Amino acid sequence: MIVKSILSAKGSDVISIEPTATLETGVAMLAKHRIGALLVFGPDRRVIGILSERDIVRVLAERGAAALKEPLSQVMTRNVVTCSQSDSVGVLMERMTTGRFRHLPVVEQDQVIGLVSIGDVVKHRLQEIEEEAGALRDYIQTA
Repeated sequence: MIVKSILSAKGSDVISIEPTATLETGVAMLAKHRIGALLVFGPDRRVIGILSERDIVRVLAERGAAALKEPLSQVMTRNVVTCSQSDSVGVLMERMTTGRFRHLPVVEQDQVIGLVSIGDVVKHRLQEIEEEAGALRDYIQTA
């Protein structure tokens, strides 16, 4: 299975925010949309960062509640690992495990076309396993 099939099932909506928004605004957006990460876009809609729940915990532990008034450009993760539509689920799992993160923007020609979470990957991998098991059951029953 490849990323394109995950996006076709879940959709390509991406919640994003500007780097000048405050951490407080970012936290509110995460809560409102019930998501675990926001992409931070530059003026050309290219990814310049990502704000995850881990980033929030880290910065609050380091700087306290005053960090809520800081711009996202000061607290976001800047080194954003991405994937493409043609990457396999195995590649995604490896990147997420190695990098210890749970969200990957899907980028084609420097433009974001979606966002895949570890939950999306697990859901589609389980679906794949169930389909394989069903095919094996059918094979055994007809043999």
